[in-house]
Amino acid sequence: MRNVLHAKCVTCGKIYDAAPGLTNCTCGGILDIIYDYDYIKSHLSKADLAGRQEHTMWRYREMLPVEDCTELPPLRVGWSPLYQAGRLASQLGIRQLYIKDDGINPTASLKDRASAMAVAKAREAGAKVIACSSTGNAASSLAGNAAAAGLKTYIFVPSRAPKGKVAQLMAFGATVISVQGSYEDTFALSKAAIDRWGWYNRNAAINPYLSEGKKTVGLEIMEQLQWVVPDYIAISVGDGCTIAGLWKGLKDLYAIGFIDRLPRLISAQAEGCCPLNRAIKTGEDWRPMAENTLADSIAVGVPRNADKALLAIRESNGLAVNVSDQEIMDAQKLLGRTCGVFGEPAGVAGTAGLKKLCEQGKIPANATAVSVVTGNGLKDVANAIASCGEPVSIPSDMDQLLKAFAERGIPLE
Repeated sequence: MRNVLHAKCVTCGKIYDAAPGLTNCTCGGILDIIYDYDYIKSHLSKADLAGRQEHTMWRYREMLPVEDCTELPPLRVGWSPLYQAGRLASQLGIRQLYIKDDGINPTASLKDRASAMAVAKAREAGAKVIACSSTGNAASSLAGNAAAAGLKTYIFVPSRAPKGKVAQLMAFGATVISVQGSYEDTFALSKAAIDRWGWYNRNAAINPYLSEGKKTVGLEIMEQLQWVVPDYIAISVGDGCTIAGLWKGLKDLYAIGFIDRLPRLISAQAEGCCPLNRAIKTGEDWRPMAENTLADSIAVGVPRNADKALLAIRESNGLAVNVSDQEIMDAQKLLGRTCGVFGEPAGVAGTAGLKKLCEQGKIPANATAVSVVTGNGLKDVANAIASCGEPVSIPSDMDQLLKAFAERGIPLE
């Protein structure tokens, strides 16, 4: 890869060749992919991008760690819409707001970006089997992207994973292991199995290439904003891989001169599971927490990408905000009713966090913000119905319809 120099441990600084099967450093630290920015600048311009017809994450191939000859995965991942949300901006009391809806990806979450990268690197490594542990979205995204590429998958999920996500896994033909325990228990078993059988490892905090896939959400946001940097980007945070990837993409763009400043990140975690935000707020090392939230995709009590995530928040002079399950579900309804975007609980936590910060007066009224919706609401319909309520159910009778409207105070306009 002519655009990549090497991989480097974020803990001890040890250098590694950028081989496709990289995992963690011998010290246990997470690796980061280091690029040759001079090479990228000489081979990529804004005009080049503007003329490209391929509207997927691979339009940024010069900024991604894949070989020129690598066969890319077949599913269309990336280039999700960025909606200008004027009504919601007015309600929040800020100048401008954009919603990046990554729930429209092939398996309905941002995790498709990482899984597409995993499939590409697995092909480079000559692997036939990929495995991971996941609270749900990483699992379904891997199963779908691998199935399209003809690769076999072994997926480990905690038993609390929503049925919608498990149904995707089964439909994609994955071998699914439902682990009776926490996400930490699930991760431990997946690691043991991967080590035993030598499967390609898709776990995002182990495989440094996956953050490089996730960073494309930041590249897209900036190109869609015509390289005008917003003041804030809000995103939900679980194991830390997504916010770390977002920040990496933004720093890459800054390094090659495509943007002239960097935004502040907003790290939104659930009150019932917020080990990274707690570390930011207290200044102490992060400590494990229980996984007490309905937002399953960010219910990660032992975050595996803590170092990169905490660095991203601190380097960006970011804000850490914890939101209750009720605030998350309120944000789900708010996004649906003002923007027509249906996000799952974890997917809308970033918007819930932005809303809370606006209410607390911590976001200036003249600010521009982007909120990333990381997963589609159809992933978890049970909680959506519990929050939004059941439909009106009546016989086919006008009198019954009028009665139901009157009883529920439904206006007729």
